[in-house]
Amino acid sequence: MSRVLGIMSGTSIDGVDYALCEVDARRITLRKHWQVPFPASLRRRLHAAAADRSNTYELGQLHHDLGRFYAEHASRRGTPKAEIAGLHGQTVFHDAAGGATLQIGEPSWLARKLRVPVISNFRAADLAAGGQGAPLATMFHARVFAERGRHICVNNLGGISNVTSLDWRGGSPRITAFDTGPANMLIDLAVSRATKGRQRFDRNGVIARRGTLDERLLMRLLKHRFFKEKPPKSTGRELFGEAFLARITKHAPHVPGSDLVTTLTEFTARSIALNYLLHLPSTPDRVILCGGGAANSALVAAIRVNLPTEVVACDSLGWPAQAIEPAAFALLAWLRVEGKPGNIPETTGASRAVLLGQITSP
Repeated sequence: MSRVLGIMSGTSIDGVDYALCEVDARRITLRKHWQVPFPASLRRRLHAAAADRSNTYELGQLHHDLGRFYAEHASRRGTPKAEIAGLHGQTVFHDAAGGATLQIGEPSWLARKLRVPVISNFRAADLAAGGQGAPLATMFHARVFAERGRHICVNNLGGISNVTSLDWRGGSPRITAFDTGPANMLIDLAVSRATKGRQRFDRNGVIARRGTLDERLLMRLLKHRFFKEKPPKSTGRELFGEAFLARITKHAPHVPGSDLVTTLTEFTARSIALNYLLHLPSTPDRVILCGGGAANSALVAAIRVNLPTEVVACDSLGWPAQAIEPAAFALLAWLRVEGKPGNIPETTGASRAVLLGQITSP
């Protein structure tokens, strides 16, 4: 049994999630998890980099400043020392069609601070094997949530929504995993616009409940080509970020801020349901929600209305929502050290299973 620290900061660019896990060949157990929000100045720089507004000098400095930030918060008083660390880094560019992805945050600072091997840059090897470089939490979902005789879906509501379908009604699980489209990212951007920057997200869905759904705008948004694309598929800020919101507000300037938040919340829920209808083998027996969006009760309520099945939060199954993704990268780091592949080719589109991640020694 190895103690592995997983570290994840997602496309919402709001902060870092840490999860200390015990991992072996049969199970993964969460021992402790914590979150650290990004300071406003670092958050602004990360948003600028992700929106292609940073030059190479700024990006280079940010890469190391972020690495130092990860390292600064990577231990907690009274927490057992990790033996391995898995660092996802911050995605500032992802274009699977172009065969390119970039996660920043120099791992050497973390290796120096913890004095353990750090595994990072997980997505590149899958891309080089012809895959999307995503989704990569699938291996973790399968280990923790698959149930014999049932079709279970794990839906992560991060900046982007992604689903792992675990259909174990036969001899072994049939696994399908892909990004369904936007989740928190678009909603957060709309909230910031509606509140003139005073709020960064819709806490408990308060703004979404206050607004009125613009059904006409919603119908137009649901025609986006991404939803009909067959898996494997992945997306990010490049497709559903600032430029996407700018086009919405340009073509629908009449929509008030709170109405836009309401409409984008419903858009997220319906786009998830549409992907399930188009790309899953059947209606799942249960959908498990995780990620930051699982705390948005308006979004969760909209998902429940649009999915004709049981919808539960991962917290109710013993896994806090914000611990899932860092724990997934703890597992991937352990697999890399053990010399075992971390991708599932049928979900990423890679030609073969490959070792994921590069090792930085202390």
